Amino acid sequence: MTSTSSQVNKLKQLTSLKNTYFALRHGQSLANVQKIISSDPSISTVEHGLSEVGKEQVSASAKLFSQNYYARNQFPQPVAIYSSDFTRARETATLFASTLLHASIPLYQPPPPQQQQQEEQQQPSNHPSGFQLDIRLRERYFGDWNGKSDVHYQDVWDFDCQDANHQEYNCESVNSVVNRTTDLILDIEQELQKQHPPQTYQVILVAHGDVLQILQTAFLKVDGRVHRSLDHLETATVRELVLKNDE
Repeated sequence: MTSTSSQVNKLKQLTSLKNTYFALRHGQSLANVQKIISSDPSISTVEHGLSEVGKEQVSASAKLFSQNYYARNQFPQPVAIYSSDFTRARETATLFASTLLHASIPLYQPPPPQQQQQEEQQQPSNHPSGFQLDIRLRERYFGDWNGKSDVHYQDVWDFDCQDANHQEYNCESVNSVVNRTTDLILDIEQELQKQHPPQTYQVILVAHGDVLQILQTAFLKVDGRVHRSLDHLETATVRELVLKNDE
């Protein structure tokens, strides 16, 4: 990575995290069905929700997570869910949280927002369905290819593997995604440590394919250019994100 990699990847200098993190890609969306790229917030926060198949995928994934949750937790940890505000992610988080609540899994309920400081652009906003929305989990912006055929993802990825800072086709760079998502992780760590009594959480990050695979490179402390070499994260799939310990 570049000489400023530790500034881009906020996890670079850490050896551990207090909480356990999971990536959850949204279920199949209407944009997936139409095979178009949907990355413009002005459109994607109101359109391109889940397809019926996508809803079924999320329900199945949430039930499996619930089963595994009780199998691996002798002393249940509460779950904290943070989601992109894009429609497909919001609907995924709503279904997932509802299933967990029905399984009696405790969900983190943040305290009421502080009066004005919560109006800051990057502050998360509380959602009545048991999760928080955060714009730092939004889909990567694909610039000129937004609204076009999803075959053009590859056009951007071809440049990704050469330069994590590129903005070809007016897209968002890989390192921009690394920076905003790892900044969110640090904020989550800080926020959850303020809760009383102190405890650890299982944190579920509901977002998008590129965003989550790029975030995984940050957890692995490898160059974001290689994000497409990781195992593909299918729709509605949960994947644990494990921070590499360099010690």
